[in-house]
This record gives sequence, C-alpha cells and structure tokens, in this order.
Amino acid sequence: MITIDNSSLLAFSDNIDQPDFDRFRPEFLKACIEYRDVHQELIKHYHRTGGSGRQVVEKITLMTDLMLEGIFRFAIQDLDIKQPCTLIALGGYGRSEMNPLSDIDLMFFCQDPETPYMLQLSERMLYLLWDLAFDVGHCVRNEKQCIDIAADDLTACTALLDSRYLCGDEELFAHYEKKVLPAVMGRNSRSFIREKMAEHDKRIKKYGSSVYLLEPNIKEGEGGLRDLHTALWVSKIKYKVYTLRGLVIKGVMSEAEEEKFLEALDYLWRIRTELHYLSSRKNDQLHFEQQEQIALFLGYRDSKRALAVEQFMQDYYAQATRVEHLASTMISRASDHDREESRILGYLRRRNVDDGFYALRGELNVTEDDLFVNQPELMMKAFWLAQRQELKLSLKLKTLIRESLHLINDRLRRSRAMSSMFLDILRYKRGIYEILSQMHHLLFLNQFIPEFKRIYCRVQHDAYHIYTVDTHTLFAIREVEKLWRGKYTEKKPLLTRVADEVEKPELLILSVMLHDIGKGEGQKHSEKGAAMIPTIARRLGLNKEDSLRLQFLVMEHLQMAHISQRRDLHDERMIAQFAQTMEMSENLKMLYILTFADIKAVGPDVWSEWKGFLLQELYEKTYDVIERGDFYKEKRSEKIRNRKRKVVELLKDEFDPRALKECLRNFSTRYLMTYRSLQIAEHVRLILSRGDDPLAMSVVYNRESSYTEVILVTVDIAGLFSKISGVMAANGVNILGAQIFTQKSGIAVDILQVGRDGNIYDDDRKWATIEKDLIWFLQGRGDVDEQVEKRKSSILDLSRQVPTIPPRVDIDNEVSDEYTVVDVTTMDRVGLLYQIANSLKKIGIYIGVSKISTKGDRAGDTFYVQDIFGHKIVQPEKLDELRETLIKDLSS
Repeated sequence: MITIDNSSLLAFSDNIDQPDFDRFRPEFLKACIEYRDVHQELIKHYHRTGGSGRQVVEKITLMTDLMLEGIFRFAIQDLDIKQPCTLIALGGYGRSEMNPLSDIDLMFFCQDPETPYMLQLSERMLYLLWDLAFDVGHCVRNEKQCIDIAADDLTACTALLDSRYLCGDEELFAHYEKKVLPAVMGRNSRSFIREKMAEHDKRIKKYGSSVYLLEPNIKEGEGGLRDLHTALWVSKIKYKVYTLRGLVIKGVMSEAEEEKFLEALDYLWRIRTELHYLSSRKNDQLHFEQQEQIALFLGYRDSKRALAVEQFMQDYYAQATRVEHLASTMISRASDHDREESRILGYLRRRNVDDGFYALRGELNVTEDDLFVNQPELMMKAFWLAQRQELKLSLKLKTLIRESLHLINDRLRRSRAMSSMFLDILRYKRGIYEILSQMHHLLFLNQFIPEFKRIYCRVQHDAYHIYTVDTHTLFAIREVEKLWRGKYTEKKPLLTRVADEVEKPELLILSVMLHDIGKGEGQKHSEKGAAMIPTIARRLGLNKEDSLRLQFLVMEHLQMAHISQRRDLHDERMIAQFAQTMEMSENLKMLYILTFADIKAVGPDVWSEWKGFLLQELYEKTYDVIERGDFYKEKRSEKIRNRKRKVVELLKDEFDPRALKECLRNFSTRYLMTYRSLQIAEHVRLILSRGDDPLAMSVVYNRESSYTEVILVTVDIAGLFSKISGVMAANGVNILGAQIFTQKSGIAVDILQVGRDGNIYDDDRKWATIEKDLIWFLQGRGDVDEQVEKRKSSILDLSRQVPTIPPRVDIDNEVSDEYTVVDVTTMDRVGLLYQIANSLKKIGIYIGVSKISTKGDRAGDTFYVQDIFGHKIVQPEKLDELRETLIKDLSS
C-alpha cells in the first residue's frame, strides 16, 4: 500500500517569510515536479504489482487533488482577495476517474469572473499545470453562467453533473450545491435523454458501431467507459439523484446491478491505466501491439487453442458486451414513459398476440413474470412472435429471458417445440439477422446451441478479420438476407437469383451460422466444425440428407474462395475435379451463396467486384460441368479448329490470312482453350500490328467488374515478367492476376488484370507513362530495382502496426497437369510481386499464371511455374531450392 502526501507542497507556502509568487515560482515548480514524479512512479509500481483498477484510479485522483490544493494555496498567497473562490473538479476528474494521461477539467467558481483577481489566480494555476505537462480544461463561472450554460449546452451540462469540491471557499461550494446543482438536475429529463442518445449514436458511428471491432476504443467505443457514463448521466437526470448509490437507495437499480457496474468500471480502468502507461501520448485505442502487451501484463499465456492476446481480447469483448447490455438496460429504464401514463393509455393500446404474450407500443411483452418457469420453450416462441409480428422485445422480456437461460437443458434443446420454431425462424427470409442478433445479445444462442458458445467473442489477431467470429457470422447471415430482400438485384443479379433458388433456406442459414464453429477449437477449423455437425443436426431434428449437406458445406466453406482467387480458372481439369467434389448443383448453389456472405462479412473493404467476378466465373463453369451430367472434357481439337476459323474470319480484312494462320499456329493449345475467339482476335491484332516496335500495349477498362485489363506484346526475354511487375509497382499499379503466354516464335503475350479496393485504373496519361517506362526498361536502359526502391521510400509508412507473419511457401504438383503450383503467403508490401518474380528468375523458374490475393496485411499469391524447358518441377532438390530461395528472400 502506498501513501499520497502533499505536506511538502503545503509547507512550501507556509514557510515563505514574505509571500512573493513570481520570486518563489521556479522553486515551487521544482517541488511540484518532484512531487509528481515520485508519486507517479509509486502509483505505476503499485499498478504493475497487482493494484486493482479502482484502487489505482483513486490514488491518481488523490495525488491530483492534493497537488491542486498545494498549487491553489501557493497561487493565492500574495493576491489581494476581493471575493471568495472555490475550485471545482468537472467531468471525469469530477467523477474521481483519473487514469495516468487523463485530462484535468477545472472550474473556478466565484461571484464575478471578470475581476483581475480571478484572471490572475486562474492564470497562475493554469501555467503551473501546463509546465507540469498536464492537459487542462478550465472555465471561470458564476452561478448564473453555470445555470445558463447547463440549459443551452449539453456537454457543459453533463460536465456539471459530475462536479466535485477540490479546495477554496467551502461556504461558496455549499451555495453551489444548493443553487446550481438543483438547477442542472432539474433540466427536462426527456429532452436531455433524447439529446444524450443522439450524442451517443453519433459517438458510436465515429468510433465503431460494434462492440467487436478489431482495435476497439476502450473509452468511446461501444461497450466502453462512455456507455457506462451515459447510462449514469441519463439516470441522474431522470431520477434526480447525484450518485450511483443514490439509484440503489431510490430502488431504481438493484444491488446486483450496482455491483456489475462497479466491476465493469474496475476492469476497464485497469486496462486503460496500462494502455496509458504503454502509450507515449493520450490514447484510448487498443492497437494490436498494445493488445499483446496488455495480455501478458494481465497474465494471459499462449495455449494450443489460442494465443494469449486472443484469449485476452475474447474476455474483453465478453465484458464489453456485458457493459453494453447493462448500459442499454439502464437507459431503457430511464427512457420509459411515466408509469402511471403507461397504465392508463397503454391498456387501451394493448394487443394480445398469443397465449402469454401481448404487444404494446411496438414491443412484445409477457403477461406473467413466471411464464418461462413452467414453459421455458416459450422463450423461443417469443423470438418467433417478434419476427412474425415485427416487434421489439421489451426490456422486461429481455430480462426474463436472461434470467431463465439456466432452464435450457439438453432435453429442451432436443424438443420438437424448440427446434421446429428455431428452423421456422431461419426459413422465414425476413428479420432473421435481427432475431439471431437478439438471441446472441441475450446469450440465448450460446445456451440453445452450446457449440456456438465456443466462438462467442472469439478473436482472430490479424488485420484481415475486422470482427470477432460470432459477429462476423451474424453479419454473414445479414448478407444472405439482403439477397433475399432484393438489395443486390441490380448489382449482383446472379447471386440474387441463385439465393432465391435454394431449396431449403433454413439449411443455408444454418450453414452460414455454423461455418466457423470450429474456430473455437484452434487449427483446421473446417474439419473440426464439420465434426460437430452430426450432433447439432440430430439435436435440431434434421434428416440424414440435410445433415450430410450441412456437414459438407461447413467442411468445404473455404474452397470456392480459395480456388477462385488462387487457382487457374481456365484449367478444365481443375474445374472438373471441383465439380466432382460438389456432386450436385444444389451443393454448388449453397456454397456459392455461403462464400459470398462469408467474404462480404469479413470487413467493409474485403469484398471487391474482382473477387465477385472470379467467384462467378468459377460458379458458372462448375455449374455447366455438373449440368452436362459428366465430368469429361469436351473434344479440344474441334473447339480449337472452330476458334481459329472465327479469328481468321474476324481479321481477314485487316491482315493477310496466311500471316493470321501462322500466328495462330504459334499459340499453345492451353492458350487457345483459355480465350474466346474475340479475345484471341484482339491479341493477334496486337501481335501483327507491333511491327518492329519493342512493345504493343492495349488497355481495356472493365468498369462492370472493377478492374483494368492490360495486354502486352513483346519479344520474350529472360525475366520479362519481373520487369513488367517492377514497372507496375514503381507506378503504384496493383496486379490482381496475370496470364503469361509465349508463342513458338518467341513473342510473349502477357495479360494482366489490375485494380485496387474496387477501383479501376482509368487514367490514360498514367498508362502512357507506364508504356514509356516499359519500353525504356525492356530495352535495358535502366534498372527496375532503383525505380521500385524509390516507390517504397516515397510512401511514408504511417499505417498502424499489425501482427507480423513469417513467409510460407506451399508447393502442389497435383492440381495442374502442366504446371507446378506455388502458393506464397507473406506480409503485403510495395513491390512484393516484383520481388517474388525476381527470386524465381534467379533460379531459372518461369511463371505461366499468377493469381494475387490480399487479405488485409496478408498477401496470398499463387504462381503456376515451369522450368526452363517448359516442364513441371519434380526434382526434390529443385523443389527444395525453390522453397528455400523464396523464404530467404521474403524474410530479408
């Protein structure tokens, strides 16, 4: 235990022979600095050695109080006192909630703020506090000014609600308590609550509309300290009490709720104190690196199931959820209309909706407080009725459900009454997200589906997954519901149509709800989640066919995203293999919708039209194979002959037919199977129009799919793709995919898809510059390395720190007949593709197809490669060299 003592500061004023502020100020400031440094270090040590959040906050507040008392006494010592003055703490300081870097909000309360005496006193104190490096907010006011500003300014009124005596004239503060505080508390409660809730909504919009944000703001974000403050302010005004304890005494709040409120403050204060100590400046945002440090400080350690930081953040989100629920409960209670008015007018508006339930003012209520004691299955009925009647659950009903969760046992979970109503909720196609969110918020979902509890507030510590696993799951369900409601009809017509064609909507929603259920068990979550499905399916009463389909969807839910973004969609063998995996079109349809919803719900910037384009291409090609009824390739020779004839027909008026046929003979079978006749014709036109020029280039803006296609025709040289990717990186162009073809004649046709964050590159001047740069470097006039390095150094790295990942290289010789497939996963950075292309060139490996996929801070790039002779790489020593070279170069 430590003692806070300001005797040295008080003695300073008492021991001065002749009061002289200016003369003794430097010496007094030195004493204050010593007092501050000594006590701050003592408190920090106390915090680091186990002091609770409340205890540390109290000590910081006391240290500040005693310091201000000493400064006040020193500042007034040689002033000609013309009027009484009292120093009052406001806001967070007034609530005695000081963390290490908290502001100090002060009010000099007096009769006449305009006197030179008050100006001199406030200036003396403020300059001393500023010299001590404190952030100070201050005002000088009298009684009338306080009352007027409380009526006109919501922020000022709120600050006055938390006012507290510090030092100065005690009789004047008694007058303040008697005259000013009652006027502030007497403000119209309805208007105050209405304005405060508007302020709350604006704050949440600014700092994040979910408890489960990746890097939450512990003070201003949802589930943070400000939620508790808002609930207390609203309650104070509504019930005319000054303290939290006053709400308990008045019967507004239970002892248990008060205890939860104080526990929540203690938990958040402890984290905020450590966050302030870790930050060089005032900061309430739990950034990645600080999350890791705080987790270790709180005693969390890595386990097989989760990292220490993930365990900490899971507990934090669970606590934030409790805070949000407690605060919203208090606010809802204070927002209720006058009880007597409700009894009189409400009776006339009351509408019975089912046995035990009635609707009032748009809310679903229960007729009896013990309704669920004998019939706990009616909890599910409440959610069913709320969905069908489009009603909100009343505060009373929510409370009863939370208090009755212990009644949900395994027998009840397996009951037909519960499972059939639950499935009925899922198949309704409207209001599903809203109802499941309520179930989740009230912890009903955890109790009804115990496996869901394993992902409750589950964190993935990376920059890609913006939300916790459970919240991501609910957001994915919302995306499916948007499809059903026609929100994407214009922009995503195929997805909308396929969603409407799904035979069993409840099974689709279940697949979305359970697709990440295995993440609570650690690695290989698809397999672990699929293993849980038979038990869940039996409990819900699903038949064997539905159970197997649900298990299949959970097991395969990553496949469409992986294949569409990281595999060559022109590879017929791979498409046929995927079609065999799907077995039937209904599986494919449901997986298509599940994949869309999964990607869309990861975060606001994760889905792109390019990803949608790739996903649709995979769906359509696979659907065609399934609908043909077999998995055999069409006859290639006939298709190729037809394409060649069409190309010649298209271009015969522009070029000599003999030159056209010769050009087409130089193309590989793979190329001719990859592109349609119109596309091939465009490529041939570029080849034959190039003449002796070093480069022919065509740029096509595909606005519908939000990407730009660049076609490059030149003489093939060693490291060609390396040079191309380097020029693109140097010009800030992000490559999404690349297909590289070299004719037998030695002419290279490289086709790139480029774009970023849903935007296309459509600046003609930019492309003219890129074409000029490409010609320059293809002719060997400059060093591409230098240009890429300039680009790197010109981008100031102002981004937040994110968890780093070591580079990983996976090699697959089974997925393609012609290529060795190399999957590279590493941290994304400027010039990454160029670096990888250079590494491959160095060991004599050539890229045929490149697929680029970025997930937040993480790049997942795939390369279809061959050796110098155009063969797959099969020698073990060459594969080892390939892997080791990439890992070494990417680690440097």
